[in-house]
Amino acid sequence: MKVLKTKKQKKSFLLRFAIFSFAAYITVALINQQIQISEKKRQLEELKQQIQIQEIKNEDLKHSLASGDTVDEEYIERVAREGLDYAKPGERVFVNIAGN
Repeated sequence: MKVLKTKKQKKSFLLRFAIFSFAAYITVALINQQIQISEKKRQLEELKQQIQIQEIKNEDLKHSLASGDTVDEEYIERVAREGLDYAKPGERVFVNIAGN
């Protein structure tokens, strides 16, 4: 009868090890999911802030266009210089190759 008890103990050990391994896997998976959720929430908040900033810029542009003023030449010049890398005729453009 002692032989039967040792076989049951081996099965019991394997079953306990399998259950423990499964529980550890589930725990790690849940922690990983929570980390991903918090990261996605942070990204969502950043995107919401960017949307709010862009909406404010859009409202400013709509207001300036609706006010009936002609488009400000300084604004056009700034957009051409910064966004399109244009320069006035005869103007020298210096490029900082140091990166600063």
